[in-house]
Amino acid sequence: MKFTIQILAAIGLAPFAFAQSPSPAATASTASTRTDLYHVHFANAATGKAKELGEEMKKSSPDASAPGHVVVLRHEDGDSWDYCVITHLGPKATIEANRPAPATNLMAMYAAHTDTFASGPSWTEFAKQMGADDASKTKAAAYVVSIYRPAAGQREALDKFLNQPPDATDSSAGRVTLQHMEGAAWTFLTVQRWNSWADYGKGNIASIAQMGRNQQGGWYKLRDLIAFHTDTLCDRIAP
Repeated sequence: MKFTIQILAAIGLAPFAFAQSPSPAATASTASTRTDLYHVHFANAATGKAKELGEEMKKSSPDASAPGHVVVLRHEDGDSWDYCVITHLGPKATIEANRPAPATNLMAMYAAHTDTFASGPSWTEFAKQMGADDASKTKAAAYVVSIYRPAAGQREALDKFLNQPPDATDSSAGRVTLQHMEGAAWTFLTVQRWNSWADYGKGNIASIAQMGRNQQGGWYKLRDLIAFHTDTLCDRIAP
């Protein structure tokens, strides 16, 4: 028996959930360009297993629907998870009800995990924004993974805010917004990339200075639109 459902191809784990119903660098994908499906896997390593789990995260599944279409980010500062694995699956994917269970030794590396199906741009655009189209150019890149839940009645406004063009203080080089379809309790996920940690620091210095002069937009506007969010600073370990 088959269902049209996404699977975490990178490590062979799949959630039991059914799916509902950017452009220049540093701009995000809009609803009209969310043509593809992605699987977002947040992993918390068991005590003493962080390195082993990270190595497993980097392995590609032999039955991956789009081999190589995966980005693995490692926590540096922020939320409680250790790894974020974002796998591209194309416009649809299937999973069989009698699929093999994950290996016992793999599951022993986990303390917890969540799996979420999301819609986003084509892999070509995603890889470009994340610097995954040429790994040699982004070996020292910094990333921030953010998840958001909108305040009541603000979903559309939050989507628009997250996809607006960057302002003059934005030193990032790429950004993608994914929209929840089924899974964990977030509505939007953004991944923002800076070409270097120095660029990341430069952008934050400029934005903090701007906040002192303008209390109507930016940081303050975002707080008017959200009920919950987290931000996590990461480096990329694959590709």
